[in-house]
Amino acid sequence: MDFKYKIVMDGFGGDNSPNCVVKAAVLAVNNIKGLKIYLTGKVNKLQELLNLEVYQKEAIEIVEANEVITNNESPTVAIKQKSNSSLVVAFDMLRTREDIIGLISAGSTGAVLTGGFLKLGRMPGISRPALAPLLPTKTDKKVCLIDCGANVDTRPKNLCHFALMGVRYMESLGINNPKVALLNVGTEDHKGNDLTHKTFEYLKQLPINFVGNMEARDALSGDYDIIVSDGFAGNVLLKSIEGTALFVTDFLKSEIKKSFWCKLGALFSKKAYKALKAKLNYNEYGGSVFLGTKKLVVKAHGSSKPNSLYNCVKQVIDAHESHLLDNIKDAAQNIEIEIED
Repeated sequence: MDFKYKIVMDGFGGDNSPNCVVKAAVLAVNNIKGLKIYLTGKVNKLQELLNLEVYQKEAIEIVEANEVITNNESPTVAIKQKSNSSLVVAFDMLRTREDIIGLISAGSTGAVLTGGFLKLGRMPGISRPALAPLLPTKTDKKVCLIDCGANVDTRPKNLCHFALMGVRYMESLGINNPKVALLNVGTEDHKGNDLTHKTFEYLKQLPINFVGNMEARDALSGDYDIIVSDGFAGNVLLKSIEGTALFVTDFLKSEIKKSFWCKLGALFSKKAYKALKAKLNYNEYGGSVFLGTKKLVVKAHGSSKPNSLYNCVKQVIDAHESHLLDNIKDAAQNIEIEIED
């Protein structure tokens, strides 16, 4: 049987693997026509789990990999030494097989990023790949944060490339002329450090809809489509948002339990609480696309459930169908201004 889409999934990456990875693979092939998924990992365990599911047998194939990379290991050492790990085998398949369009892993973020660098390499014209998660906003649309941790130390050229990649990514999602903002300590043009000062001037010259600086408190306002940042500040912003979301939901649960009237009020507000919980649920958004590598890589949240991993599969297919990698390559190779290294 011919398959239109072929994707490799790290069968033992993530807190809930391999169970959730297997369920996600089954969910995906049962709902997406022409999809084949390769699961890398320990054959006996993966087969045992697949035997409990109903699916088209040819649509899922197990590829043996008897080692697992954990979060406690050095990413570089693990990628180089654990050649038979589920993640490295997945990367090797993605690199060597033209028919496989993308890779998904909920495993060690450092290992996934290192694998992307070492196994796939940067696409022509891109100085640094970057992680680009989609975050919820007060409106119905999402905002892309790029970078959120792949590059702690950056230069203006890197941030300009992040902006270009972010624009092409959001365009692939149907956002026309996306608004690009630079994460800073203030909205005024003169605010920031040497990196943001220089980057600000370059972003003004790029063929993008750059709207200026923005403060972290406005990240989820819905006023922007892309937030450009170095990996350090971007990761702090992302973790702060995640922590605040957990605080708000836990605090509300605690307060509601304190009195009858709070419980009664919560009963009438149940619909609003459920809507808030759904908006803050990362399982509804898939994973973070690792933009700038030669093939598609999606890093799923370590605690991803089957639905989240299923959404990651759809992310890979959507990016492939929109020719995202080619569009990024074209944008990077046709920059008309000279940006310092």
